Amino acid sequence: MAVTVRIIRALGLAMLLTVTAFAVPVGAVELGDAKAGEQLFRVCKSCHRVGEGAENAVGPHLNRIFGRVAGSVEGFRYSEGLVRAGADGLVWDADNLDIYLENPKNLVSKTRMNFAGMPDPADRSHVLAYLRAFSDKPSNIPEAAPTATATDHDLDPAILAIVGDPDYGEYLSGECLTCHQKSGANEGIPSITGWPKADFVVAMHAYKKELRPHPVMRMIAGRLSDEEIAGLAAYFEGLD
Repeated sequence: MAVTVRIIRALGLAMLLTVTAFAVPVGAVELGDAKAGEQLFRVCKSCHRVGEGAENAVGPHLNRIFGRVAGSVEGFRYSEGLVRAGADGLVWDADNLDIYLENPKNLVSKTRMNFAGMPDPADRSHVLAYLRAFSDKPSNIPEAAPTATATDHDLDPAILAIVGDPDYGEYLSGECLTCHQKSGANEGIPSITGWPKADFVVAMHAYKKELRPHPVMRMIAGRLSDEEIAGLAAYFEGLD
């Protein structure tokens, strides 16, 4: 049984960043300028179509992207990573579309989307505002706040204030490092080396609260104490 638990922990922690979550939007910002987004969308047109009569091309069409389950456009051959993300519960809303646009491989491992990413948050917001015009009305979308991106979380500040013991974190991390690369290499399995402590803690507690969809990570995070999460966060943040 102990071995089984170790394996599950390793797999779970390896998946830490494979699917992002539905953060609780304590605060939110509206999307940007759709007209500016139309101009920026030119870089996407070589692969994606949007608008009346849009069909799949190199990439799937992007009509009704808000509220769509990842990897679900009929007739398009997706990567295994996107199909798996959809099966794990990834639904495109403003927050995870924003993350995907920034760098697709940060959100979905092994996606075939060959796009370096859009680093400017304002540009991403404009593009999302443009795509938003081709989706259903917010009242028809099951995800919260589809026309805004979350700006905060609801994690208790006392939990964030816990000073983790990096030595304890290193002890706990042995199983993590059977999958993640201590060097920070990001080949298939996302890197967690150098991750900011607060981001790590927020993510793990989101799994504990079952706000993030991945079932294995929910189970793993649910077994970790606040101090253990803080220790892991301190250890991984300190790695170069």
